[in-house]
Amino acid sequence: MTHRDSHSPGSLGEHLRAARQRAFVGRDRELARFRSALDGAADTFTVLFLTGPGGIGKSSLLRRFADEGHAAGLTVVELDGRGGECSPAAFEADAAGVFATERPVLLVDTFEEYRSLEGWLRDRFLPRLPLGSLVVLAGRQPPSDRWRTDPGWAGILRVVSLPELPRGEAVALLAARGVPPERQSGVLAFAGGNPLALSLAAEVARGHDDGDDGIDGTDSGTDSGIGGGAWTPAQDVIGTLVSRLVGEVPSAIHRHALEICAHAHMTTEELLRAALPGTPGAPEAPGADAAELFGWLRGLPFIETGPCGIFPHDVVRETLDADLRWRDPRRYRDMHGRILGHLVAQVRQARGGSVSGSASALRGLSAAVLYLQRDGFGSNWFGAPRPHEVYEDTLRPGDRAAVLELAAKDGPEEDVAIVHHWLDRQPESFHVYRRSVTDEAVGFMSWLRLSEARTADLGADPVVAAAWAHVRRTDPPAPGEHLGIARFMVRVDPNPSPAGDLMSARIMAEILTDDSLAWAIVVMHDFETYRRSEYIARWEDPPLVRVGDRVYALFGHDRRRVPPDVFLQQTMQLDPGHGDAPVPAAARAAPAPAREALPRAEFDAAVRSALRSWHRPDALATSPLLRTGLVPADAADPVEALRDALAEAAGKLRADRLGEKLHQAVAMTFFEGAPTQEAAAERLGVPFSTYRRHLTRGLARVCELLWHR
Repeated sequence: MTHRDSHSPGSLGEHLRAARQRAFVGRDRELARFRSALDGAADTFTVLFLTGPGGIGKSSLLRRFADEGHAAGLTVVELDGRGGECSPAAFEADAAGVFATERPVLLVDTFEEYRSLEGWLRDRFLPRLPLGSLVVLAGRQPPSDRWRTDPGWAGILRVVSLPELPRGEAVALLAARGVPPERQSGVLAFAGGNPLALSLAAEVARGHDDGDDGIDGTDSGTDSGIGGGAWTPAQDVIGTLVSRLVGEVPSAIHRHALEICAHAHMTTEELLRAALPGTPGAPEAPGADAAELFGWLRGLPFIETGPCGIFPHDVVRETLDADLRWRDPRRYRDMHGRILGHLVAQVRQARGGSVSGSASALRGLSAAVLYLQRDGFGSNWFGAPRPHEVYEDTLRPGDRAAVLELAAKDGPEEDVAIVHHWLDRQPESFHVYRRSVTDEAVGFMSWLRLSEARTADLGADPVVAAAWAHVRRTDPPAPGEHLGIARFMVRVDPNPSPAGDLMSARIMAEILTDDSLAWAIVVMHDFETYRRSEYIARWEDPPLVRVGDRVYALFGHDRRRVPPDVFLQQTMQLDPGHGDAPVPAAARAAPAPAREALPRAEFDAAVRSALRSWHRPDALATSPLLRTGLVPADAADPVEALRDALAEAAGKLRADRLGEKLHQAVAMTFFEGAPTQEAAAERLGVPFSTYRRHLTRGLARVCELLWHR
């Protein structure tokens, strides 16, 4: 299809051109580059390759280039690969106008449809153009390496990958399309800087203003979700986005691979192999080649590469995920289960030290698991775009001022003094989060490790004082154990943010790996959002503490009551968050073998947890001890058999020297229902310190007896 002339004044074409110009925003750098080429400036291009995914605005920019060419008085020839025959003869005929003028401008849209002609264009057609010609080829894929390695093209070829619109330009686009300010944040949360998604959302928002129905025939103010939260597009909008953003895929298995990549945090070839659908016992779908599929994914224009794998642009990810969730909920849940099962298995391997770089690997795996469960966390908590743009670092000697400045901007002035205290008292607990490109500090976290309640700490920090009061009332750490407190989690970016994701991953990794951790306590000031989330609902109900004009909640996780293996199993059982149907077996923890050998540290933690749950059969029913040799395989009532084993081991304490006192401490604490440890010591008539010493020794001996059994 060829257009050689500008539209005459007063025509419909002129009206359309003017409307498009008014709606066009941004792309100042690309326009300046093109205008410089029109002016014949030195060091400019003859051929410009404009690349980018569908919906990124290539066609709109080409129309602006055409307007600029017409305004300069040049002949502009426009071709579109969607509308013509793909052969040298047809291309020659459509582009014939470039040979009828001295300085033609040739604009070719949807160049991927002409890929079979690329070699012919490079070697035969383009060299025949007059000097001073300008050529722009716009498509989803970059040019082949032959262009870059040919010294003849080196000085006159430019390749530009068109990025998403920055936030300011995205807001300007919505404003130009008539979206009122109060609705813009909701659209931006979904569409980001993708011009196509922004434009479709603007149509829905404008229809809502006019009282029209949404695109799918439902009221756009409800189902389309235009408002302060994220935009939830109607299904017709999603269908349009999938078609335009992704285009055709080679086969069904390629679509499966793309859906996996959209759902997972980061995709590697190994994850792809584990998550592809297949028959029972088969690692991947029949005929699927994970390596070939991974290579195909890497070459897609909307796929980015990070240090831990590949991932799609945000709007592509959200659109593909929403489309599969609506189109085939069962397949969506099965896919979710396979990905989550693979990641949890990797976490278990990393905990056992069988994954190289276990500490950093566990944080990365924790982030991947948390990302899959982001819908259970509450709105906008986890799942930041481009997570690799921020990294975690230690506290450097020059970071103190930056940390204090971040604290001063984030919270009340009382917090700054508390940060001062912990920087002096425990500087190693601070982690600083930096931009990968600039090294700028954009957040910090302090993960305090406290094995005793020091008077100076309690006086300086009311939150830590409340944490110690809470655990003393419930179950204080034994000798050799400590509290882990996420005391400060400060970042400049709103949630979901890359720094916030890294902080959450660190907390989860600490829970999974630190065998001397008794309690993990997370301090939050915007706690009402998280209190309602499915994930946090499993944690202890938080005490509240006021610091200055801010109220903090302390969410507590007792690692001894819920050891890592149980924690992971509970994570597996979280619903993907998309509907009321039960989670299928593939998305739950796989049945454990009849007999399982737990590592010693996990075994001891499970024993302590089981003793605390003595009067709660429902809690005992989840104990990993049920899968060990403590419980006969043919036990009619496994929970009761476990209770018998615990009671028998406690009874054997009497046989040891001084064993009666150890037995009394264990029995009073766990079997006889003392409400607190202070009450248990009082009933036994011994000082609290003596009671604690007897209880610690008694617990250690019970664990030893059961371990040998």
